[in-house]
Amino acid sequence: MILITGATGTIGRELAQELHERGAEFRALVRDPDRAVDLPWSAERVVGDLDEPATLTHAFDGVEALFVLTPGIDSTHTAHAVAAAGAAGVGRVVLLSSSFVSGDDMPAMGRHHHEREQLVRDSGIPATVLRSGGFMTEALEWAATIREEGYVLDPVGPGRHAPVDPADVAAVAALALTEDGHQGQEYVLTGEEAFTIVEQVRILSRVIGRDIAVRAVDTPDEAIRLRFPDGLPQAVADVIAEAFAHVRADTVGLRTDTVERLLGRKPRSFEEWCARNASAFLD
Repeated sequence: MILITGATGTIGRELAQELHERGAEFRALVRDPDRAVDLPWSAERVVGDLDEPATLTHAFDGVEALFVLTPGIDSTHTAHAVAAAGAAGVGRVVLLSSSFVSGDDMPAMGRHHHEREQLVRDSGIPATVLRSGGFMTEALEWAATIREEGYVLDPVGPGRHAPVDPADVAAVAALALTEDGHQGQEYVLTGEEAFTIVEQVRILSRVIGRDIAVRAVDTPDEAIRLRFPDGLPQAVADVIAEAFAHVRADTVGLRTDTVERLLGRKPRSFEEWCARNASAFLD
């Protein structure tokens, strides 16, 4: 039995579909069962809350492998999941981390994820760490301004990154959860091509057949104020601002061949992702 945390999020839903197609036995940990109604029929739903460790015992009963994905910058949920896994005798853990952990220049976003990685390592449970780059689905944050005003906000200017399709991350996670040989590995997952925001928008514009302007911002703080008009906790805002600055400074863009090496095929392209999701950007 495999247990998925974050099962109703972007990666979790893709992973549930991957495991369903593999015929794997898996369980989705959810706080709200109504959000899980559209998961594959083979998914067992179990209610539990990573804020409340006492609710996790039943969810972990009989679990042999655990996928850990926790949001935000706090590590409490990861600590609770790992503790429950240890108590239940789980045999392997796959942790979704961040490519910001890689390299010597580690921003705060990377340090938060590194803390989660260390919690997993300290547990002694054989683990695989997936250090993902930015997701192609982050482009969905542009949808509202594209539909309403025809522009995209660019907080990183000349910075490049190689976004990865969440479906590819899920495919690698499914591999690590169901096959041996991945324990103790740290996989950095990116797409094949590194883009600036302008280049991504050019591709999206071509795919959806609509002109889209790119509106530059002078500072990461300005980008946060415009993208999150209702505000963010200061600690979260600081982390995001630093991450924007980190990407802006990288004019090459981190790329790896890990997805192709593990899956035996090229990573899905950003153009393919845009074609699958074109309706999100249209009126």
